[in-house]
Amino acid sequence: MHGTKRHPKFHKALSPDTKKHPKSHWPEWVIGKTMMEKAMKSIVARVHLERSYDIPYLAGYSLDGHTIFIDRHMPKSFVYRSRRVYTDRFLIVHEAVEKSLIQLLGMHYLTSHQIALHAEQAAVRAEGIKWDAYNEFMEEYIKVIGDEQLSKVPDNLDLTPYVDFHDKAELKQMRANTVPGPVSQPRYKVHIAGL
Repeated sequence: MHGTKRHPKFHKALSPDTKKHPKSHWPEWVIGKTMMEKAMKSIVARVHLERSYDIPYLAGYSLDGHTIFIDRHMPKSFVYRSRRVYTDRFLIVHEAVEKSLIQLLGMHYLTSHQIALHAEQAAVRAEGIKWDAYNEFMEEYIKVIGDEQLSKVPDNLDLTPYVDFHDKAELKQMRANTVPGPVSQPRYKVHIAGL
């Protein structure tokens, strides 16, 4: 039998952070995981997910922000430490945060993307998944125009991220291969106090 004293690095790698929140008897990782689960459920409930189109760089959002697109070839899950991890919710968090910052606060795409990436990382880590393992899985499926011909791009995909990268060839190919996108009704009415 192997005890944790014989393998401290192994024990530390598999153990969650047990630092206690200063005002609670619960470890910080429990609070983080619980709050992140609530946040993810709330975000997922507010958008329509569409997985039947070709979406460069795995995921995107509609012009109105009510639909999140995930590429039709992207697997819905991967195996991490002998457990199946469903990834759509992490991509939805990223895309919803990014679109909200652009649409509601008028932020530039690259800044919004960085903030959304941190939100995605927090969601992944709250699930007890190492970011490097998740990111490695995602990198395998990121589409670059040269890798695969895009043949089914929704016409209501927001092209802001692609315009901001100034990739004219990519935009030309995307626009040449558009098909009617889904029309979904908003699940929640957006109200911003003071606007």
